[in-house]
Amino acid sequence: MTATIPLARSIGGRPVHRRDFEKADGRMLRLYGREHHVLEPSLQSADDLAQGGELRYHPLRNEWNVYAAHRQNRTFKPSAADDPLAPTVPGGPETEIPFSDFELAVFENKFAAFHPSASQAATLAGINAEPARGACDVVVYDPAGSGNLHSIGADRRQVLIAALIDRYEALFAAGCQYVLPFENRGDEVGVTLHHPHGQIYGFERVPLVQQRAVDAFAAGYDLSAEITAAMPDYGLAEAGGVAAFVPRFARFPFEVWVAPRACRAGPWACTDEELEGLAAMMGEVTRRYDAIFQQPAATMMALHAAPNAGTKGYHFSVQFYPLLRAPGRVKYLASVEQHTGVFTVDVMPETAVKALRDVG
Repeated sequence: MTATIPLARSIGGRPVHRRDFEKADGRMLRLYGREHHVLEPSLQSADDLAQGGELRYHPLRNEWNVYAAHRQNRTFKPSAADDPLAPTVPGGPETEIPFSDFELAVFENKFAAFHPSASQAATLAGINAEPARGACDVVVYDPAGSGNLHSIGADRRQVLIAALIDRYEALFAAGCQYVLPFENRGDEVGVTLHHPHGQIYGFERVPLVQQRAVDAFAAGYDLSAEITAAMPDYGLAEAGGVAAFVPRFARFPFEVWVAPRACRAGPWACTDEELEGLAAMMGEVTRRYDAIFQQPAATMMALHAAPNAGTKGYHFSVQFYPLLRAPGRVKYLASVEQHTGVFTVDVMPETAVKALRDVG
């Protein structure tokens, strides 16, 4: 399959195109960019693939957790010469992307925890278990092996957001009830590939944390009001009706949220101006983190949007959770946080926002 089509949603006044390509092992690779992708693929080999894991229900936490033992064998910190997310170049090793160049790529994860064809689950007395059906994508921001959401530039971030909206629509149509695009960045977070990339998980049911947010918005929580209250003293920047701010209720030191001031269910519901602002703020937050921590900042970032079925009053946000509390100092989630869910926040939000503002 090599069709190249323009996406329904363009950002920045220019179209974004998608090329669909089936890899030799049957996984889909989607190439997104401002230009039509017309390069010829290199020869590929076909590897055996995992078909997802299984879910087991935790009766005391009211949550489903995924078990995927095959992920123990996933690629671990390869050398730059063996980077699996780089383009495949003549004379070089075969990578996940069998083309000599691309703008942005999304492909099905070889080591997927969730898979649409998952069919196996243990039979254990007294334990609810079921196949871990869903989806796991890898999102490669750039062909270069180094960089971040700031360094790739505004135009590439706009292409990224267009690609994420496209995957939201496709995964919702495929039956996923919740879709979470996210990025793990830095050794402190456990990153095993340093090439700039993110991931997308599609869940068959809404996860517990996200369901709590759904319930809070349906009960009347007003994030627009919180943004308005926060911006004078806790705001970092704003563009296109999208604000970056430190939540007054932050759980992580230097936690930052990016959200449209107007209530939007997800990026698909944002105006073109808001999407341009979203792209700008995602880069700006990343830049400030690297400046304040004086290193590529270990960060967990995710897009929190409404579930497939929709919900009353849901307000989309991008949430950044740094894993550092100062340059060279990790914020560990230790016993109290892990066992109770009660976080000990080492840096007051008031201190964090001043420091983030001061880096300019």
